Parts: sequence; structure tokens; C-alpha cells
Amino acid sequence: MESQELKVALVQTNLIWEHPVQNRAQLSEKINAITEAVDIIVLPEMFTSGFTMNPEAVAETMDGESIAWLQKLAKAKNAAITGSLVISENGNHYNRSVFVQPSGVIETYDKKHTFTLAGEHTVYKAGTEKTIIHYKGWKICSLICYDLRFPVWARNVEDYDVLLYVANWPKPRVSAWDALLEARAIENMSYCIGVNRVGLDANSLEYCGHSAAYDVLGKQLTNIAPNKEETAIVTLTKEHIATYRNKLKFLNDKDAFTLHS
Repeated sequence: MESQELKVALVQTNLIWEHPVQNRAQLSEKINAITEAVDIIVLPEMFTSGFTMNPEAVAETMDGESIAWLQKLAKAKNAAITGSLVISENGNHYNRSVFVQPSGVIETYDKKHTFTLAGEHTVYKAGTEKTIIHYKGWKICSLICYDLRFPVWARNVEDYDVLLYVANWPKPRVSAWDALLEARAIENMSYCIGVNRVGLDANSLEYCGHSAAYDVLGKQLTNIAPNKEETAIVTLTKEHIATYRNKLKFLNDKDAFTLHS
């Protein structure tokens, strides 16, 4: 059923290093604490483990406990839940975003731009395809962290409505996170949402959040405190997208190109 509004909960949280059981437990509390009816709940990148380069310690399959947990919670909350986790498949490890609908249907995206600075490319297999999720009449492009630095990959050639990033983006470069989220919204004339973690990881990297939602003109719609665990809810409307795309028509003038891997 098509909806003219989409309510999205951004869950900015600390993550417990390489401990899926504890992370699921604390995230269950945060998700169950959302009393307002929402359509989508967004968790950070690698929400079961933190940004680990030791996938063997935490990897699961698509039939594993975390996926079953997400399906159960999504059904109970009558909301889609999305975020990324470490998945093992066909002898490879993936930093995989999953979008779990209340019906149990799952759509996935494997991170294309693995973070070479941390050696992610040496332990995780990169994805090769964008995923456009169709949910309640909305088209959502789901990407992960480092993908944010590559505007060609995010280019709105699919006429999507929402661009969604989940991340473990460290504090020293958070100004880039802020600027690029805003830019991706403006250049693609779509809502852009980024959910980042907070806290320290086992590598002594600090994360300060700055989770946010932006409208098609780059206006920030959220006011989430940095460095704190907080859940914010934002309402997106089809009317906002249609009004400014019809008025300004910037996407009509975008460059045509063919993307090669």
C-alpha cells in the first residue's frame, strides 16, 4: 500500500565490540522503547559488532540469529528495520545492509566501497550492485558508510525518494560526514538520512554520531545530540519531493553516463 508519508526512526547508539548477543539485547531495548508508530527503524553499520576487521569472530549467515531477531522485531513493531552486519556467504565475508520488512521479506545491499584505509578490502568482498528498495510506495537507495564519499555511485538515476547511509564514521572526519550527507541530498533531490554510531571501539576510535536527516534542498530535519545515545523520528512526505522536483527540475539536467566497475 502506497503511503504519502514515511516515518523513520534514527537509532544513534554505542556498540559493544564483537558481541552480537549483547548488541542485540541493547538494541532490542532501544527499539522496543519507540512508542510512536514508525515505518522504518535505522540502525548503524555493523550493528552486531562494531567496525571489525575480524569477521570470523562475528560473521553470521542469512539464516542466523541476527536475521531471525530482526524478522521477529520487525513483525512485532510493524516496521521495517535496517542496518548492516557481517554476513558469511559462499566462502566470502560481506559488510551487508539488510532491510527487513514486517512481512519477513529481506532485501540486501553489499557495501561497494570497502574502506581501504582500515584494510576492509582485504577481508570483505565488495558488492557490485546498487539496491533500490520498494517499500510502501517509496523507493529507497540503501548504502553504507564509505560509499558516502563517492557521489557517482549514489547518483539518482533510479528516481529514488530516500538515500540512506548507515555508518561507523569516526569523529576526526565527522565534518566530512556532515557536508557529504547534505550534498547528497541536494544533488540527488532526495531525502538523505545518515545513522552513525557513538562511543569508543576496541581500536580506540571515537565516534560522535551526527546522525541526521536532510530534505531535498539540504535542510537538516533532525536535531540529534552528538556523542549521545538517542533515537529521533522524522517524517518524510511525497509532497515535499514532488513540489521541489516539479518546481526546480534539476534532475532533468543531470549528466548521462554508463557506470563501469
